[in-house]
Amino acid sequence: MSIKIVTDSSNTMEKELAQELGITVIPLSVMIDGEVYSDSDLEEGQFLELMRQGKNLPKTSQPPVGVFADIFSDLAKDGSQIIAIHMSHSLSGTVEAARQGANLSGADVTVVDSTFTDQAAKFQVLEAARMAKAGASKEEILAAIEDVRAHSELYIGVSTLENLVKGGRIGRVTGLLSSLLNIRVIMQMQDHVLVPIVKGRGQKTFKKWLDNFTEGLSHKKVKELGISYAGSRHFADEMAEQLQPFVPVPISVLETSSIIQTHTGEDAWAILVRYES
Repeated sequence: MSIKIVTDSSNTMEKELAQELGITVIPLSVMIDGEVYSDSDLEEGQFLELMRQGKNLPKTSQPPVGVFADIFSDLAKDGSQIIAIHMSHSLSGTVEAARQGANLSGADVTVVDSTFTDQAAKFQVLEAARMAKAGASKEEILAAIEDVRAHSELYIGVSTLENLVKGGRIGRVTGLLSSLLNIRVIMQMQDHVLVPIVKGRGQKTFKKWLDNFTEGLSHKKVKELGISYAGSRHFADEMAEQLQPFVPVPISVLETSSIIQTHTGEDAWAILVRYES
């Protein structure tokens, strides 16, 4: 019995990789000043331009339960089992909508909360898809996803907290202080929560943290690493150049999805790292 892998578009991934491995990516949508855009239809840089021009902060929305139900039902027509891996429930209702859709679909669907988003979720999805292609069982794949998750970390740096505050993703007092003091914040995703680990003024805050992070990698065995960005990719490329010697495979540098950009604002970045088990 074949196994099909499903994820959502907050999972920053190369389109050709998803096609090659037969991964179904369900797009989330974003609304700017009344106009709705599908995450999968936006070209690189297009969303940021729309966000800059918009009068209001964009609003994001997960796919409706019915869309999940239809897709699951369609994928299972040939008797396939489905594993659907989605972003953390703390960031979106997507995983819950997937669960409800799975119940309605009548298909054999296992919904997994990745506890992450972006390329940290991609690590789990790619591992699952490669194993499914190689004929692994559902139990083997689920165990591997758990292992990948346990050995992954997500760090995000934001240059403005305005979007996170307006989107209700971070406390308002922190946001107020940061907007007054031009504070840069680096957060780590821990147990579904974005925890601030470094605060400072100016770009040097990011560079100093990056130097410390790089030093830490020299004592660890990295399996793969991704860098995502919103806005200019200049600093993302700079980070990739600094970190590549510690990573055995090429680092993926990708523009993050419109869903993530809505919450991080411009000039944000993320480092997603997976260590050897």
